[in-house]
Amino acid sequence: MDIQSNRIIRAFWLGLGLLLSLTGLIGIIVPGLPTTPIMILAAACFFRSSERLYNWVLDNKFFGKHVRNYRDVRGMPIRAKKMAIPLIWIFVSISVFYSMPVGMVIVKGTTILCAAIGTGYILSLPTIQ
Repeated sequence: MDIQSNRIIRAFWLGLGLLLSLTGLIGIIVPGLPTTPIMILAAACFFRSSERLYNWVLDNKFFGKHVRNYRDVRGMPIRAKKMAIPLIWIFVSISVFYSMPVGMVIVKGTTILCAAIGTGYILSLPTIQ
């Protein structure tokens, strides 16, 4: 493992990883807040700052398997794809059509574009069993 030798850079990655981990843990109980993608980002931060926390993410019983799958084969199970894509579009539709004021056309368009990019990315990942 290549841990950054510069203490300031390492502290930055550690702090960002802890913030992402907290957000990911909240996502376990809050519907619509994705846990796995956030924990993948946290693992990337911990890879650069803390071997112990990096291993904690990989060994976690809730999301470790998914993070390892992404890390090792950059793939996603078909069941997760079938669940993620409709959920993306349900929550984006609720946000765009019911939660955002009518005049926020640019924000609505950007939200839809981000959902389309996320959907395309999920579809481009290899499917694993």
